[in-house]
This record gives sequence, structure tokens and C-alpha cells, in this order.
Amino acid sequence: MLRLRTCLLLILLVGCTTEPMAPINDQDVGELLPSDLTLSVLLQGQPGDVHGDGSGIASIRATGTNVSSFRFRFENGGAFFSNSGELTYTFTKEGTNSHRITAFFFSETQNTDSISQDVTVYVDPRPSGQGVLVWSDEFDYEGPVDPSKWHHQVIPIQGDSWANNELQHYTDRVENSYVRDGTLRIVAKRESYTYAGIEKSYTSARLNSKFVFRYGRVDIRARLPGEQGTWPAFWTLGANIDEVGNFHGNAYGSVGWPACGEIDIMEQNGWNKNNLIGHLHWGDTQTGAYHSSGGTRSVSGVSSTFNLYSLIWTEDSIQILLNDELFYEAPNTVGMPFDNPHYLLLNIAMGGTLGGAIPAGFSQAVMEVDYIRIFQ
Repeated sequence: MLRLRTCLLLILLVGCTTEPMAPINDQDVGELLPSDLTLSVLLQGQPGDVHGDGSGIASIRATGTNVSSFRFRFENGGAFFSNSGELTYTFTKEGTNSHRITAFFFSETQNTDSISQDVTVYVDPRPSGQGVLVWSDEFDYEGPVDPSKWHHQVIPIQGDSWANNELQHYTDRVENSYVRDGTLRIVAKRESYTYAGIEKSYTSARLNSKFVFRYGRVDIRARLPGEQGTWPAFWTLGANIDEVGNFHGNAYGSVGWPACGEIDIMEQNGWNKNNLIGHLHWGDTQTGAYHSSGGTRSVSGVSSTFNLYSLIWTEDSIQILLNDELFYEAPNTVGMPFDNPHYLLLNIAMGGTLGGAIPAGFSQAVMEVDYIRIFQ
């Protein structure tokens, strides 16, 4: 009886017409083009203070039709990803200055468009050396990592493997990266896992920040894994790298490694867990020659206590610090590609050049991150 009533209802809804329905245009379905684009900027203190109240705080809003995500880019190299099209940004250049803001609009079919707006902002002078927080993750939530801030890089960059003879697959599973009790957990595991037809015996996670920046201070408070064979790292790459699977693609250019530049804020090898490494890798922008330079710091207890790992990056120098104590510094000179936007990476590799031998009894290792803060 239920089936007969359902059929009767369908007949009533469809009617008795014999005209065929209009065919679906595959091109219309396959190509969604952003349109009706708008970009508005309201400075804190407006409209009374035409250039703002001196705080430099701006509320930015972008809208459009057929838009699924947004990216905002600023003249200082900073870039922010947004699903909502809304962003609060703080300008830091002291005095009254003109700034260009560019909004990029992405459709679900990855078609893009952009518009720009110039805005004049007044920033009240601050005491020398005081930075402004421009991006952070306090990990004050539970579950998967914040998708508006982080991208899981999972495609092996060398076809069937990662660099440096590493032995893991990176995944986007919560088993390998998640937030709990106020910290990010990156977990390396011994398990059989297959990706793109390639089986490996270890899994882990490799996160890219969706935020890019040029110059500033990075603070990462973390507790490192103590298991042999693990190779944890906090580092940056030039956002113009042509590496497969990274979040930024060719949005900032397309060069290879080491031409993009790499800053290792912290690396820890797999056999000496009391040794921390700060290092630079780069390709000379004039000759193309590969260069590297770095320093080490011996410290105990990094797997049992939280420590502060920092980078101070300016036009003139690059400094690596542990608990606010400098242990490596290099001049930022002509020929070094450290004047372009970079993004942040967090990962645990298994084995390889700095991971070394993995003990037969290894089961898993955890790296905990309390917070990440970037100041300019």
C-alpha cells in the first residue's frame, strides 16, 4: 500500500507532460567562475578618524558569487587563508602609510579571480623592538587541526618516497595529528600503511601553515619525542618552492630546493636526543651554488619538559634561539633567498639522514606543541 501511494504522489508531482527536460550543460557544471567581487576595509576608529585610531587594526571583508574560499595578501609578504571572507589584520608600520590589500577568490572548481584596494593607515609609534602578533595557533580546541590554518602535506615529493631516505608516509588522519588538552600532537607510528600503491612501515604527519610571512619572530613552545629513530623539525620553506603537494602551489613563484631557501628553527637527530640543530640551506640567487650553515645546542630534558624554540628573521640577520638564548646567527646578505615570503612546517620524519636507525621495539612517538606565535 505504501508503494502505491508513493507512485501516485510521483505522478501528481511530475504531471502528464511528455516534453523532455532541458539537458544539463556540462561546461556550466564543471566551471564555476567567481563573480560580483567586493572588498571592503574598515579601520578601527573610523569614521571619526579617517586613517584609524592608531592601533592599525583593520576589519577586512570580501564577498563574491561562486566563491568557496578566500586568500588575502599584504605588501609585507603576509598572506592569510579564510573560508568566510572575513579577516582582522593589524598593520604595524609606524606613521601614516599607504598599503595595498589583495583579495583572491577561489571557486569550488579552483577558478580564481582577485581585486585589490589601497588603504592609508595611521599606526601610533611603539617602543623600539616591540612586535605585534600577526598569526598564531594556541591549540585551545579539541580534535583535528584547524583547517583554516593548516594543510596536511601527504604526497611524497620524490615519487614513491620523501627526501633524505626517510621511511614514513605522511597522512591527514587524526591518528597522526590532532589537538587535545591544549596541545597539538604529532604522532609517528609503526604500522603498515599504503599510499598511491606504495606500502611503508611507518606513518606520521607533516603540516604546512596556510599563512606566509616575510621577516618577524616565530615562537614555538613544544616538547620533543625522546624515541630513537625519530627526526622532528620546526622549519620554514620559501613559499615559491615547486614542491609537489605543498599548500601554496605556484602562488608565489616556482623554484626548486634549495633556491627557495630553508630555515631550520629546530631539528633533533634520532640518536642524540640532547642535541638540537638550527640550520640554513639555500641556493645562491646569483650563482645557483648550494650553501648551508648552522649551529647546535646541547640541552637535556627536551622530551620531558616544554621549551621555547624561536626564530628572529630580519632584513639583516637570521637568529635561532632556545629559551630566548641565541645559539646560531647568520647575516642575511645579498645572494641569499631570505627576502621572500616563507611558510612554516612541522613534522616528525622516521629514519633517514638525521633519523638514523629505528629500534626494533619502536611503536610510536609523540611531539607536543603548546603554541605557535608569529610577531612582526
